[in-house]
Amino acid sequence: MDRLKGVFSKEIKKEKLPIGSVSLKLAVLSRGPRLYSTRRIVEEAINHEIDVSVIDPMRFSLFVGNDKSDILHRGIPFGCNAVIPRIGHSITNHGVAVLRQIEQLGIWTANSSIGIMQSRDKLHAGQLMVNHNIPTPATAYVREIQDVQHAIDAVGGFPVIIKVTQGTQGHGVFLRHTLHEAQNLIQGLLMTGKSILVQQYIAESHGKDIRAFVVGDEVVASMRRKARGREFRSNFHLNGTVEPVEIEDEFRKVALDAAKVMGLNVAGVDLLESHHGPLVLEVNSSPGLEGIERSTKVNVAAHIARYVMDAHAENHMLSSQNTPKMASNVTDTNTFSDQLI
Repeated sequence: MDRLKGVFSKEIKKEKLPIGSVSLKLAVLSRGPRLYSTRRIVEEAINHEIDVSVIDPMRFSLFVGNDKSDILHRGIPFGCNAVIPRIGHSITNHGVAVLRQIEQLGIWTANSSIGIMQSRDKLHAGQLMVNHNIPTPATAYVREIQDVQHAIDAVGGFPVIIKVTQGTQGHGVFLRHTLHEAQNLIQGLLMTGKSILVQQYIAESHGKDIRAFVVGDEVVASMRRKARGREFRSNFHLNGTVEPVEIEDEFRKVALDAAKVMGLNVAGVDLLESHHGPLVLEVNSSPGLEGIERSTKVNVAAHIARYVMDAHAENHMLSSQNTPKMASNVTDTNTFSDQLI
């Protein structure tokens, strides 16, 4: 990581935990300790004098009982008091079960188990955002091939985006231009047991979107992603290009609202630039750091470390006052609409 030193033009002040606070022992739940994002979080935690460990979520054992619930990692009781989950899509169910157990033991987590599950189901996420008046592309959920034509008409006609409800990094997302193409694709996906969404195509945002990186109640960095060649998906992992962008207040507010509705404190919010303003495409609960740090020169990992320190201190203060409220874990999405400004 030495090559990254001095790269960031927008550093944040390194601070220690306040005197008298409980020692912060942070666990980063990740199967990839060598991945860029995990390494950067660990590096900045160390720079902020946080006791940090990378722990494989697949190595936990859970014990649930009326008398006592516990969680062990490789036979040893879990000894951390704060968690940053970096749970991959392939282990979502197990990872969320581990995180749920951690939450039930009163341990602070940067993102809640509920938030991760909500954000990874594109249908559920869309329902939540529409319910809270957050703008999204028009979307139809299809279970029968006979409903394809009606779904396409409902979202504005061809071309249309067809996607599975649970996918990542642009996989399971398709652009179709005719009814025959759309029906053949959807029929094949339904036969493999996939749940299908038909979504409005935003022509003015073809091949590009904005990733707004949310930490706590702030958008700390944002970049525009662009697809290469004939590819319409702009994901960095699909060889898309990235460039820094200063987003307007309207985009910033929509990104913060979307993350809050999902129950996420650390999130990557993908926004389309439509003629009618920002549209939320997706909210990512484990956003990658490489593209956004390299393109914006913002030390995003340091913002995450600082947020963890502040939230841990607040949570400890509330606990010492015997206050049942947790500092950051779960957003009540039923009352959130009353909180929007």
